Amino acid sequence: MKGETIDDRALVLDRDDTVATALADLEAASSLSYDGRTIELTENVPFGHKVAMEPIPAGDPVRKYGSVIATATEAIQPGDWVHTHNCESNRGRGDTTAEVSDR
Repeated sequence: MKGETIDDRALVLDRDDTVATALADLEAASSLSYDGRTIELTENVPFGHKVAMEPIPAGDPVRKYGSVIATATEAIQPGDWVHTHNCESNRGRGDTTAEVSDR
């Protein structure tokens, strides 16, 4: 599997990523040990969803797969659940590409 597992409960796919993917339901107040740091979860993170591993200021990119996948719509702290309530996806959006064809 590409990436690095964290405590067998989350996966960081690329060293430049600002989020990890939950490999199980993660409970608020539990913690993940990563890169010499302890990240305490601020809320429940469902299986398959993202958890912030770094601070992500509002307007900054959210990185997964080593690529920008979204933009933070509000400040996101390490341990926060990262989803549609605090970021806006950049993937598969024809309205955000440089060349949007008229239909």
